[in-house]
Amino acid sequence: MAAVLIIDDEEKIRTLLARILGLEDFDVITVSNLKAASKRLELEDIDVVVCDVKLPDGSGVDFSKLVKSQYPAIEVILLTAFGNIPDGVQAIKNGAFDYITKGDDNNKIIPLVYKAAEKVKLNRRVLQLEKQLGNQQSFDSIVGDSKSLKLAIDSAKKVATTDATVLLTGETGTGKEVFAQAIHNASLRSKQNFIAVNCSAFSKELLENELFGHKAGAFTGATKDAKGIFEEANNGTVFLDEIGEMPLDLQAKLLRVLESGEFLKVGDTKPIKVNVRIIAATNRNLQQEIDAANFREDLFYRIAVFQISLPSLRDRVADIPALARFFLSKFSVKSSKHIASISPEYLEALQKHNWKGNIRELRNIIERSVILTDGSELLLESLPLDFIVNSASAKDNDLSEFSMANIEKQHIQKILKFTKGNKAEAARLMEIGIATLYRKIEEYQL
Repeated sequence: MAAVLIIDDEEKIRTLLARILGLEDFDVITVSNLKAASKRLELEDIDVVVCDVKLPDGSGVDFSKLVKSQYPAIEVILLTAFGNIPDGVQAIKNGAFDYITKGDDNNKIIPLVYKAAEKVKLNRRVLQLEKQLGNQQSFDSIVGDSKSLKLAIDSAKKVATTDATVLLTGETGTGKEVFAQAIHNASLRSKQNFIAVNCSAFSKELLENELFGHKAGAFTGATKDAKGIFEEANNGTVFLDEIGEMPLDLQAKLLRVLESGEFLKVGDTKPIKVNVRIIAATNRNLQQEIDAANFREDLFYRIAVFQISLPSLRDRVADIPALARFFLSKFSVKSSKHIASISPEYLEALQKHNWKGNIRELRNIIERSVILTDGSELLLESLPLDFIVNSASAKDNDLSEFSMANIEKQHIQKILKFTKGNKAEAARLMEIGIATLYRKIEEYQL
């Protein structure tokens, strides 16, 4: 049950409230002044504070602000002998949960403390999730000890504390967004928004609207003003993934943001001023794109103030076991399975693979393997079809067309069983088109 701290200089009030809340199984602590209350807050895990407004050593209204600044998850309920509207307004502004008049508290205090305690549980859960999310986005959460990865992390840590524009380069699936989030999380902007957009996922018109927003009447259906990513991320960070795919005229608008911090919404004539940090990423060779007149040279020099090249998974093979175990832990929980280990043969097959899709491909392989595994260990036969056929550890290196088809049929059956017949999800997991899956189902009469 929640712990409640009662602060009141009147002993009768303290005793009455303690008895009322104690009968509801709350853990109750009572003190008569703010000094003693501060000490208790330091020593005890308090959930709800019930505090008198007028105390010998200060104001409960001011104390509520102090409590919320030092212990954000705690909720404060203020009590007063005389209702005072300005005090009540200020109390709420200071973060108090509620403000009630003594005399009404016998009827109101119990449901009010219950509500406050429920909010505290939610507050603590949110803080825990935010902490977990922060850890996921930190440099410490990036898995691997290879020299090439450590070099990239060291460079990212150095630039994170500055406000410099960063360009992340590397093959698709090497973790550029993870690095961008870690840089933001370690920066002075960490408390502000981090917004990512994939420049290759939109047409020119949609990307312009996504980035810069629009004014009402700018186009058919634009019934009201809409903010774009740059406005939403003001004082924070914008991550522009696949920036090499951005059309040239939008590159000019982005250059203006970098040079002056200003941009025009679609259909507007009045510039908007923003303060954003830009982290960009690409798997293209931008110098070649400049030579081909597909990318502005002046923009390149503005976004490439600090460049970090992320290594491919082929260049950090020693990190594969650690990454595999990391993803195994994640997907075992997600699938409600208890898979604790990975066989040496399985890891050997992973380390021999070419990994054109890098970490993203490895993540997908482990997810599919978890689905295919019924035991407590990932074995060689847990790997998807292409791994089974190509693995040097396969028992039969001269697989006939019939046996390969049989393996594929069994593989599709297992995936469909896991997805409970959801063909769209099965196609996603197998990384094939839905039409291909339907053809295979018909071919194997599944």
